[in-house]
Amino acid sequence: MRCMSEAHHHVREFFTARAADWDRKFPDDGPAFERAVSGMGLHTGDRVLDAGCGTGRALPPLRDAVGPSGVVIGMDLTAAMLEAAVEAGRDQDGDLLLADVAALPLRADSLDAVFAAGLIAHLPDPAENLRELARVVRPNGLLALFHPIGRAALAARQGRELTPQDLRAEGNLRPLLARSGWRMTSYVDEADRFLALAVREV
Repeated sequence: MRCMSEAHHHVREFFTARAADWDRKFPDDGPAFERAVSGMGLHTGDRVLDAGCGTGRALPPLRDAVGPSGVVIGMDLTAAMLEAAVEAGRDQDGDLLLADVAALPLRADSLDAVFAAGLIAHLPDPAENLRELARVVRPNGLLALFHPIGRAALAARQGRELTPQDLRAEGNLRPLLARSGWRMTSYVDEADRFLALAVREV
């Protein structure tokens, strides 16, 4: 348990230090978020969680997709990120929740979809954490794992090599999702986006 809390502490520290400048650092990501959300096929009235929402860049397109009758929740582990979301006015598009993906304060089967941008690389226990996301989504509900640039571009930006162990590689991600209650239905890894879609197994 100590290891997990240490991992959470590092994630929180990492994003707290970067929260204020996050949107300025990545100013051109908005259209990629909109395109990813539009690819999810959400419906008016749907209930959707943005897991690890950061500064809330996905909240406006998610709100547009589900309409005023839908429910949009932005959840993050880092208070500074949620504060930046409020400063950007994105709390108008969704309810913000300071919470941990390892133990979501949400009822089982209460959501239609989960959107997660850049989340998977920061999960302390990916299989268990993805299983917790599956718990709160109804059967046949949707999971979208997104990043505004592809795996190779992200590795280059971070100054690292792509390795066969990369969790986002299709050959690793498909079985990981399957072990966690999800079935991958679509996988795109291009220079300008990464998007894997999965449905919750019944």
